[in-house]
Amino acid sequence: MKKSIKTEKAPAAIGPYSQALQSGSLLFLSGQLGLNPETGNFVEGGVKEQTVQVFKNIRALISEAGYEMSDIVKMTVFLADMADFAVVNEVYAAQFDGDFPARSAIAAKTLPKNGMVEIEVIANKSS
Repeated sequence: MKKSIKTEKAPAAIGPYSQALQSGSLLFLSGQLGLNPETGNFVEGGVKEQTVQVFKNIRALISEAGYEMSDIVKMTVFLADMADFAVVNEVYAAQFDGDFPARSAIAAKTLPKNGMVEIEVIANKSS
């Protein structure tokens, strides 16, 4: 059985999809952009500031579902410009204690709303 996860502490979906879905012990987060959930606009600054906001949005959804960052097992990072990889990687590394999730990072020609970074997440709740 799947359960939709929704919070006002993360940006609303900008299309016909759920912010997150829980299926059994697995949690699937739709790609998160550097959008401020209160305004629906990108945070000011560059890729670093957008990445920080992406992780705030991820934490809000993870928390709403009763998960923790340590429950994340896989992340996919989409970059508008692969030249931003080092900056995103620096912010990414600061989000975790201990083992890092498995991860892919790819460049995309254009991200939704012309974002600089988007990250999707799969988490697994340990018993």
